[in-house]
Amino acid sequence: MWGILSGFRALSQIVCGVLMVNSTIAQIDTLRVFSEVMQKEVDNLVILPQTNDGFEGPFPVLYLLHGSGGNYTDWVSNTAAVQLYADTYKIMVVCPDGGKTSWYIDSPVDSNVAYETYMTKELILAVDKRYNTISNKKGRGIAGLSMGGHGALYLALKHQYLFGAAGSMSGGLDLRAFPSNKNLIQLLGNKKERPEYWEKNSVINLVSLWQGELKLAIDCGVDDYFIEVNRKTHQQLLKLKIPHDYTERAGQHDWNFWANSFDYQMLFFHKFFIGG
Repeated sequence: MWGILSGFRALSQIVCGVLMVNSTIAQIDTLRVFSEVMQKEVDNLVILPQTNDGFEGPFPVLYLLHGSGGNYTDWVSNTAAVQLYADTYKIMVVCPDGGKTSWYIDSPVDSNVAYETYMTKELILAVDKRYNTISNKKGRGIAGLSMGGHGALYLALKHQYLFGAAGSMSGGLDLRAFPSNKNLIQLLGNKKERPEYWEKNSVINLVSLWQGELKLAIDCGVDDYFIEVNRKTHQQLLKLKIPHDYTERAGQHDWNFWANSFDYQMLFFHKFFIGG
């Protein structure tokens, strides 16, 4: 794995050489956290911004979530922009491992899946303890792609005391739209038998929890199979008069779209962290 990561560090240096006068490159750390709630160790990548002027923080933190079937190395392995923007904007990026199909929830039918509790009660505490972070919601954001896009909005809406901004890229924002998905059935039970589990764990039904400060950004490709649930979530936000950024662009459910989307998302978070 570290050979792959070293290759992407080299790629990032090339990108920085083209786009930036500042040629520093973010460092990658591995943070292994023992989850009491799940009784297992969970790996996380931490991208630490480097500065030429010796600034050592405190840094704002962006939690960046992977999609279904992925793991905590996905973002760094698939786009050099993560390290580039960590340096450019001086943002610490934490890429947690969310399991293959957890959707970042506490499953009501499988006690071994408790990623909501892990993220909000265990991981954030461990990150703030080990690193020089801005340890309040004004310095903490969360974003993700696909399953991670759902997870980012889900966790932020339910824990607005922890997160000040949240972004979704191609997020599966309404789990109810996929009642035959085997992984979701394992997490939530049969939809006909347990409709309440599907209702209360779908982001589209959680937007009403918005309390007036949380900044939201949502984007999706027009050829993405999640485009309709994104459009419906956007309409629900408009109906409730909740301010948010919403963008549709050409693209599918793939890394070509997410790499492009990440550029816009990082600008969104940078503006939030500097008070814009």
